[in-house]
Amino acid sequence: MVRWLCCSQNPAFPGITGNNKEALGLRLTRPHLLNFIVYNLWIVFVPPHFIAALVSLMQKPLSTLTVLTQAACCALLFTGTLLADETDSGYAPIFDGKTLDGWHGQPHFSPVKLAEMSDEDRKAQLAKWNAEAAQHWSVSNGELINDGKGPYLTTDKDYTDYELVLEYRTVPRADSGIYLKGTPQVQIWDYTDEGKFKLGANLGSGGLWNNSAGAAGKDPAELADKPFGEWNQFKIQQIGARTTVYLNGKKVVDNATMENFWDRNSPLFRSGPIQLQTHGGEIRWRNIKVKELSPEEANAALQTSKTDHDFVSLFDGKTLKGWQGSVDNYEVIDGAIRCKKGKGGMLLTDKEYGNFVARLEFRLPPGGNNGLAIRSPGNGDPAYAAMTELQVLDSEHPKYAKLDQRQYHGSSYGMAAAKRGYLRDAGQWNFQEVTVDGSTIKVELNGTVILDTDLNNVTEFMGGRPHPGKDRTSGFFGFAGHNDPVEFRNVSIAELPAAAAK
Repeated sequence: MVRWLCCSQNPAFPGITGNNKEALGLRLTRPHLLNFIVYNLWIVFVPPHFIAALVSLMQKPLSTLTVLTQAACCALLFTGTLLADETDSGYAPIFDGKTLDGWHGQPHFSPVKLAEMSDEDRKAQLAKWNAEAAQHWSVSNGELINDGKGPYLTTDKDYTDYELVLEYRTVPRADSGIYLKGTPQVQIWDYTDEGKFKLGANLGSGGLWNNSAGAAGKDPAELADKPFGEWNQFKIQQIGARTTVYLNGKKVVDNATMENFWDRNSPLFRSGPIQLQTHGGEIRWRNIKVKELSPEEANAALQTSKTDHDFVSLFDGKTLKGWQGSVDNYEVIDGAIRCKKGKGGMLLTDKEYGNFVARLEFRLPPGGNNGLAIRSPGNGDPAYAAMTELQVLDSEHPKYAKLDQRQYHGSSYGMAAAKRGYLRDAGQWNFQEVTVDGSTIKVELNGTVILDTDLNNVTEFMGGRPHPGKDRTSGFFGFAGHNDPVEFRNVSIAELPAAAAK
């Protein structure tokens, strides 16, 4: 453990090896220590007092010997905390080690169809599945044991943004998986079963096997399974549809979008249960814990998630420097840009942009309304004069119950409707990423893609009103206020080439 934490195999210390003293002297800097904290503490579940001790290193002059000594000591401490008491970090057991309380039986069955049943029919169906599950699931020595048959064990509770940790052990020729939000699945393979190599078993466990062929995350990045007879450990983070999987401390899926197996034309459900699959051979589970993420934690993870783009901040958190337009109608409050109540108009960047990816957080008051001006000419109604206005709206407020579907949050106003149901409650911060590439626009809200459209293909407009700015190839980016105190923060942008790779 100590050697791994301090060697070149650890991405926190690139280029440093145990025998490379020159590299150690030149490259072991405070930024590397910060990388160490961020990278390693995600894998190893460390109580806050250990994190605080390591962070304190950043406040003192550091010699190579001091760093290596203290890092080694921390590593030894971390070894003792691996899969220890995660309650210090908000983890809670969802299996009590003694009973099946909090779980029910449910096979591979569409959550949509289950929800469509009458209450009476659903109750009867669940009772039948529970009776079947009782014949195939048991508890012994703090372990959940399944004989390879019967319905999957399913949490009674639904989860939205969370981290799941667990251990499993299975037998040769069996395979299994973990359904997330009621959807298949993080795959568990017998990686030695040649009969399933054509299905990808030889690549190992941990991939999002039901993603489309070639999609990110379908296959694990590396084979990380332990030999049969040993316990394997998963740590899974899911925010919206964005899914990261660690198997035995190795990242095998990195921030990939989990597809909705039940409806390929719709995003993954916002919330749903965790299911432990049964499939052909005995499997045992233990130490099953979940940490539910707050909006702040989820947004922070999305802000720092894997990206191939170089983002530049558009807002210094203190002033409106770099912005133009209706500047007097906006203010900076607590590190956020806020449209003044009863005011409006466009607040636009000084610079024009063609193709780009923008990231930001926003917070809506009840019934709040604003918009993102995309490729604006600097004047006119951005919904029509700009390429488009992307709605920023408290969609579920009663006063908006009868809008056209192309007017709800994330929609290209009057042209293309976004998927609904992924906006957080009014008063909570949301994270949004907008990609504008040629005539295409993609909107990802809180980790879920809610709009992915090509405006060149739009031929029918709300109210029959044309959008003359739709074909603009560049313009200003900004906010389109509509009298409500909607707030924006952590606004950044990355420019894409004129013909960005899709």
